[in-house]
Amino acid sequence: MRRTVAGVTLIAIMLFPLYWMLNASLLPSTELVRPTPTWLPVHGTFDGYRNALSSQGGHLLTSLYIALGTVAVTLLVAVPAAYGLAQLDVPGRRTLLFALLVAQMIPGIVMANAFYVAANRLYLLNSPLGLILADSTLCVPFAVLILHAFMRTVPPEIREAAALDGASHLRTLVAVILPVSRNAVITAALFSFLFTWADFLFAVTLTTRDEFAPITVGIYRFIGAHLSDWNSVMATGVIASVPVAVLLVVAQRYVAAGITSGSVKD
Repeated sequence: MRRTVAGVTLIAIMLFPLYWMLNASLLPSTELVRPTPTWLPVHGTFDGYRNALSSQGGHLLTSLYIALGTVAVTLLVAVPAAYGLAQLDVPGRRTLLFALLVAQMIPGIVMANAFYVAANRLYLLNSPLGLILADSTLCVPFAVLILHAFMRTVPPEIREAAALDGASHLRTLVAVILPVSRNAVITAALFSFLFTWADFLFAVTLTTRDEFAPITVGIYRFIGAHLSDWNSVMATGVIASVPVAVLLVVAQRYVAAGITSGSVKD
């Protein structure tokens, strides 16, 4: 009983900011500046959502385009890389895996400065392609490690049987390995989407024009321009959270299976 109460209390504390964001998004701005807080939006309004959608709708579409593009690039690179490291006799396999771990330890601000110089020279500033490539540098190593951990559990006899039937490595990967690695692929894709959707550092570094900014930068600049209009600011936060929340709910069981199934000793 005590554990249940403690668990419910901790969950309530962690979810309170989300509740307050939703509550504030429905309250008029005059209600938010009162000394006594309004706990329920009895006299709620959707003006904040209308204002947020009219000003932030383009940023949401930009973020969605960048996130989906990053997922596509990440899986295109990470899936064959993980297959080669897990199933094939690749020289220096352990060294490559260690290098992927080290790559995730590089501070983001260091990478952002380098990306700005590269994007400026390649004319990729204020370009979704520039952000897709930048975000992929963070997502690819993580996705390779997740997929590698799972593909190591696939019996090599399956690959050998496909080879005896005349299947190439590419056909074996597409027709044999990928179907049994579905949960790990969904997990890698989900985390890549979440990393990209929540990215602010690369986004604010590589976008200097507001019309090309993703939602994280859009919210940042929207707060600066509407500091007294908190219900619109909170409504923007709620709208930006909806795609991620829906995606997590839909893919939850695949993510749990994809993470736990790869926990084997190499």
